[in-house]
Amino acid sequence: MKVIICGAGRVGYGIAERLSEEGNDVSVIDTSAALIGAITETLDVSGIVGHGAHPEVLAKAGADQAEMLIAVTLYDEINMVACQVAHSLFNVPTKIARIRAQSYLAPEYSDLFARESIPIDVTISPEVEVGKMVLRRISFPGATDVVRFANDHIVMLAIECMEDCPVVDTPLQQLSELFPDLVATVTGIFRDGKLAVPRSADQLQTGDLAYVVCDRNHVRRTLALFGHEEQEAARIVIAGGGNIGYFVAKAIEDYQPRTRVKIIEADRERAVLIADKLRNAVVLHGSALDQKMLLQADIQNADLVVALTNNDQINILGSVMAKKLGCKQNLVLINDPSYQDFTRSLGIDAHINPRAVTISGILQHVRKGRIRSVYAVQRGSAEVIEAEALETSPLVGKPFRELELPEGIRIGAIYRDGAVIRPDGGTKIRAKDRVVLFAAATAVRHVEQLFRVSIQYF
Repeated sequence: MKVIICGAGRVGYGIAERLSEEGNDVSVIDTSAALIGAITETLDVSGIVGHGAHPEVLAKAGADQAEMLIAVTLYDEINMVACQVAHSLFNVPTKIARIRAQSYLAPEYSDLFARESIPIDVTISPEVEVGKMVLRRISFPGATDVVRFANDHIVMLAIECMEDCPVVDTPLQQLSELFPDLVATVTGIFRDGKLAVPRSADQLQTGDLAYVVCDRNHVRRTLALFGHEEQEAARIVIAGGGNIGYFVAKAIEDYQPRTRVKIIEADRERAVLIADKLRNAVVLHGSALDQKMLLQADIQNADLVVALTNNDQINILGSVMAKKLGCKQNLVLINDPSYQDFTRSLGIDAHINPRAVTISGILQHVRKGRIRSVYAVQRGSAEVIEAEALETSPLVGKPFRELELPEGIRIGAIYRDGAVIRPDGGTKIRAKDRVVLFAAATAVRHVEQLFRVSIQYF
């Protein structure tokens, strides 16, 4: 597939990396010669220095042959115009744009990105997506990652197996026998820096990070089974009152009014602005690295500090300091992947990578077949995928024990007629089932084939 990416920053680089690894023909456009130089030196992509919305630049990138344009520059307006030019002059079939300003996405302007207006097929809003991820982490303490599938009926949890974890050293198939009414399946295991797709005879070990797919109504029971029974935070301190911090605070006010929220914001004007918009949250003007400010926010009695500034160092150091002062847990926004390897040793309980969230949102539209949702884990080592089964799929109609699934794929759950099903040897997938599975990066192409529309379908 021929893909053009406008923007060679962190998100653009990450998308280019994934797509080029999968054998796609990728061209990247950016006004920065340094960024284009860096991306062409390290990835198998072509680079063009220029303005992503200019017709001659898109033409040079091969827009007349492109199947998809992904506009992820820092500027919404450039992203929108790039999509418009790609549509009007080059008839690019699929156009994806990162849109950060919420005013463009307001419900009353929902027709703005229609085909006859500004023709954008998919809008990605990083702040909103990251904000939702933060809220899910807050709702399910004990999980280091939480993603929803199948209209929120199925949840993927990443759960760390601590020393007192009750399910270690137990074959996975035996867990199903011990808890027959628990709709939960271990689909991936991250151990000693390597991600593996387990088989039923495999066992979890202390220190593992288990990727578990379960019924949303069984989330808390699943966490308890893994030894995580942490209480939901009642007192939260948010470091950073930007778009994400405000989104999180506003959502907590609206849906969890009993939770007490305090925000520390370094910019005085921004602090005053969000203080006027929020009803109950206390907004403090100051630095999250100022010990006196943290104490003024009553950090020593807080259940959770959520660091959401746009500076990784402030987020990490402020969160570590907060725990030293008595805060029970921390959740940190980290943009630079190089910091993520050290989070646990630094005392970071959980972290969120905005780039990974954005890239996952885009990948579901890149994947072929009836792919409804995609979430990449461990820097793209694997993906959790929700796909719809068609009548022509080789998965349909056969019992699981007779399916010859390619190496690196494990099915976690099936959503059918409003119910979540945990697969066993006798389970048969039906047409229109929504299947949530875990796939190693090397097996993603097989997943696309399993859920692709066959020519016989027509």
